[in-house]
Amino acid sequence: MNNDRKHRLLFVPPSTQDRKQGMLSATVVLVMYGDYQCQESADVYRLLKVIGRQLSISLGEDYLCFIFRHFPQIQIHSHALRAAEAAQAAAVQGQFWQIHDILFIHQQQLADGYLVEYANDLGLNISQFLQDMCKHVHLERINQDIESGTHSGVTATPALFINGIRYSDRWNLKELIAAIVTASH
Repeated sequence: MNNDRKHRLLFVPPSTQDRKQGMLSATVVLVMYGDYQCQESADVYRLLKVIGRQLSISLGEDYLCFIFRHFPQIQIHSHALRAAEAAQAAAVQGQFWQIHDILFIHQQQLADGYLVEYANDLGLNISQFLQDMCKHVHLERINQDIESGTHSGVTATPALFINGIRYSDRWNLKELIAAIVTASH
Protein backbone atom coordinates (compact mmCIF):
# COMPACT_ATOMS: atom_id res chain seq x y z
CA MET A 1 0.00 0.00 0.00
CA ASN A 2 1.51 3.30 -1.00
CA ASN A 3 1.98 6.07 1.54
CA ASP A 4 -0.67 8.38 0.05
CA ARG A 5 -3.39 5.70 0.24
CA LYS A 6 -2.30 4.59 3.71
CA HIS A 7 -2.77 8.14 5.03
CA ARG A 8 -6.31 8.26 3.67
CA LEU A 9 -7.40 5.32 5.82
CA LEU A 10 -8.24 5.24 9.51
CA PHE A 11 -5.47 3.26 11.21
CA VAL A 12 -7.30 2.40 14.47
CA PRO A 13 -10.87 1.27 13.82
CA PRO A 14 -13.73 2.60 15.96
CA SER A 15 -14.28 0.67 19.17
CA THR A 16 -16.17 0.70 22.45
CA GLN A 17 -13.16 2.55 23.92
CA ASP A 18 -14.00 5.62 21.83
CA ARG A 19 -16.16 8.53 22.98
CA LYS A 20 -19.14 8.07 20.73
CA GLN A 21 -22.69 9.18 20.05
CA GLY A 22 -24.64 6.44 18.32
CA MET A 23 -23.98 2.78 17.72
CA LEU A 24 -20.78 1.39 16.24
CA SER A 25 -23.02 -0.71 13.97
CA ALA A 26 -24.44 2.47 12.37
CA THR A 27 -24.55 2.72 8.58
CA VAL A 28 -22.03 5.57 8.69
CA VAL A 29 -19.36 6.08 11.34
CA LEU A 30 -17.66 9.47 11.53
CA VAL A 31 -14.37 9.75 13.41
CA MET A 32 -13.21 13.28 14.09
CA TYR A 33 -9.79 14.18 15.43
CA GLY A 34 -10.10 17.55 17.12
CA ASP A 35 -8.50 20.11 19.37
CA TYR A 36 -10.62 22.09 21.85
CA GLN A 37 -8.65 25.28 21.20
CA CYS A 38 -8.90 24.99 17.40
CA GLN A 39 -11.62 27.23 15.94
CA GLU A 40 -11.96 25.04 12.85
CA SER A 41 -12.51 21.96 15.06
CA ALA A 42 -15.31 23.79 16.86
CA ASP A 43 -16.86 24.90 13.57
CA VAL A 44 -16.76 21.41 12.08
CA TYR A 45 -18.13 19.87 15.28
CA ARG A 46 -21.09 22.30 15.20
CA LEU A 47 -21.65 21.48 11.53
CA LEU A 48 -21.57 17.74 12.27
CA LYS A 49 -24.12 18.21 15.07
CA VAL A 50 -26.51 19.88 12.61
CA ILE A 51 -25.91 17.14 10.03
CA GLY A 52 -26.41 14.47 12.69
CA ARG A 53 -29.77 15.92 13.71
CA GLN A 54 -30.91 16.20 10.09
CA LEU A 55 -29.86 12.67 9.17
CA SER A 56 -31.30 11.22 12.36
CA ILE A 57 -34.69 12.71 11.49
CA SER A 58 -34.65 11.68 7.84
CA LEU A 59 -32.78 8.35 7.96
CA GLY A 60 -33.20 7.15 11.55
CA GLU A 61 -31.18 7.28 14.72
CA ASP A 62 -29.13 4.19 13.83
CA TYR A 63 -27.83 5.77 10.61
CA LEU A 64 -24.92 7.75 12.06
CA CYS A 65 -22.33 7.22 14.78
CA PHE A 66 -20.07 10.13 15.74
CA ILE A 67 -16.73 9.52 17.46
CA PHE A 68 -14.44 12.21 18.83
CA ARG A 69 -10.74 11.55 19.30
CA HIS A 70 -8.34 13.99 20.91
CA PHE A 71 -5.59 15.57 18.82
CA PRO A 72 -4.42 18.58 20.86
CA GLN A 73 -1.92 20.63 18.88
CA ILE A 74 0.19 21.60 21.87
CA GLN A 75 2.78 23.41 19.75
CA ILE A 76 0.20 26.09 18.85
CA HIS A 77 -2.55 25.70 21.49
CA SER A 78 -1.25 25.99 25.03
CA HIS A 79 -4.48 24.87 26.75
CA ALA A 80 -5.59 22.12 24.35
CA LEU A 81 -4.01 19.22 26.22
CA ARG A 82 -5.42 20.29 29.60
CA ALA A 83 -8.84 20.70 28.00
CA ALA A 84 -8.58 17.15 26.62
CA GLU A 85 -7.62 15.92 30.09
CA ALA A 86 -10.65 17.73 31.55
CA ALA A 87 -12.91 16.09 28.96
CA GLN A 88 -11.57 12.66 29.88
CA ALA A 89 -11.90 13.39 33.61
CA ALA A 90 -15.53 14.36 33.00
CA ALA A 91 -16.05 11.24 30.87
CA VAL A 92 -15.19 9.02 33.82
CA GLN A 93 -18.08 10.70 35.61
CA GLY A 94 -20.45 10.25 32.67
CA GLN A 95 -20.29 13.85 31.42
CA PHE A 96 -18.03 13.71 28.36
CA TRP A 97 -20.41 15.20 25.78
CA GLN A 98 -21.62 17.87 28.18
CA ILE A 99 -18.11 19.20 28.89
CA HIS A 100 -17.12 18.58 25.25
CA ASP A 101 -19.75 21.11 24.15
CA ILE A 102 -18.74 23.58 26.87
CA LEU A 103 -15.05 23.40 25.89
CA PHE A 104 -15.83 24.16 22.25
CA ILE A 105 -18.16 27.02 23.23
CA HIS A 106 -15.56 28.57 25.57
CA GLN A 107 -12.40 28.07 23.53
CA GLN A 108 -10.89 31.31 24.78
CA GLN A 109 -11.30 30.27 28.44
CA LEU A 110 -9.53 26.93 28.83
CA ALA A 111 -7.07 27.70 31.64
CA ASP A 112 -7.24 25.36 34.65
CA GLY A 113 -9.49 27.65 36.71
CA TYR A 114 -12.10 27.67 33.96
CA LEU A 115 -11.91 23.88 33.57
CA VAL A 116 -12.68 23.46 37.27
CA GLU A 117 -15.54 25.95 36.95
CA TYR A 118 -17.03 23.96 34.04
CA ALA A 119 -16.70 20.71 36.00
CA ASN A 120 -18.39 22.34 38.97
CA ASP A 121 -21.20 23.70 36.76
CA LEU A 122 -21.82 20.14 35.52
CA GLY A 123 -22.05 18.87 39.10
CA LEU A 124 -18.98 16.66 38.82
CA ASN A 125 -17.23 15.32 41.89
CA ILE A 126 -14.65 18.11 42.05
CA SER A 127 -12.31 16.23 44.36
CA GLN A 128 -12.10 13.36 41.87
CA PHE A 129 -11.85 15.75 38.93
CA LEU A 130 -8.96 17.65 40.52
CA GLN A 131 -7.18 14.45 41.48
CA ASP A 132 -7.46 13.16 37.88
CA MET A 133 -6.20 16.48 36.53
CA CYS A 134 -3.30 16.83 38.99
CA LYS A 135 -2.11 13.26 38.43
CA HIS A 136 -2.63 13.41 34.64
CA VAL A 137 -4.62 10.17 34.93
CA HIS A 138 -5.99 10.39 31.38
CA LEU A 139 -2.85 11.44 29.55
CA GLU A 140 -2.15 7.92 28.26
CA ARG A 141 -5.62 7.72 26.73
CA ILE A 142 -5.16 11.09 25.01
CA ASN A 143 -1.75 10.01 23.74
CA GLN A 144 -3.37 6.87 22.26
CA ASP A 145 -5.75 9.10 20.31
CA ILE A 146 -2.86 11.27 19.11
CA GLU A 147 -0.86 8.20 18.07
CA SER A 148 -3.82 6.69 16.20
CA GLY A 149 -4.32 10.00 14.40
CA THR A 150 -0.67 10.25 13.50
CA HIS A 151 -0.73 6.70 12.07
CA SER A 152 -3.74 7.77 9.99
CA GLY A 153 -1.85 10.75 8.57
CA VAL A 154 -3.42 13.41 10.78
CA THR A 155 -1.12 16.40 11.18
CA ALA A 156 -3.65 19.13 11.98
CA THR A 157 -7.21 19.50 13.13
CA PRO A 158 -9.92 19.01 12.31
CA ALA A 159 -9.51 15.67 10.58
CA LEU A 160 -12.53 13.58 9.67
CA PHE A 161 -12.85 9.98 8.56
CA ILE A 162 -16.13 8.74 7.07
CA ASN A 163 -16.42 4.96 7.30
CA GLY A 164 -12.65 4.79 7.68
CA ILE A 165 -11.75 7.02 4.73
CA ARG A 166 -10.31 10.51 5.18
CA TYR A 167 -12.64 13.32 4.18
CA SER A 168 -10.69 15.96 2.27
CA ASP A 169 -13.32 18.11 0.58
CA ARG A 170 -14.72 21.45 1.75
CA TRP A 171 -16.16 21.87 5.24
CA ASN A 172 -19.70 22.83 4.32
CA LEU A 173 -23.12 21.34 4.93
CA LYS A 174 -23.89 20.32 1.35
CA GLU A 175 -20.58 18.58 0.62
CA LEU A 176 -20.38 16.85 4.00
CA ILE A 177 -23.91 15.46 3.72
CA ALA A 178 -23.16 14.29 0.19
CA ALA A 179 -19.99 12.51 1.36
CA ILE A 180 -21.83 10.88 4.28
CA VAL A 181 -24.72 9.68 2.11
CA THR A 182 -22.30 8.42 -0.56
CA ALA A 183 -20.38 6.46 2.09
CA SER A 184 -23.56 4.62 3.05
CA HIS A 185 -23.97 3.07 -0.41
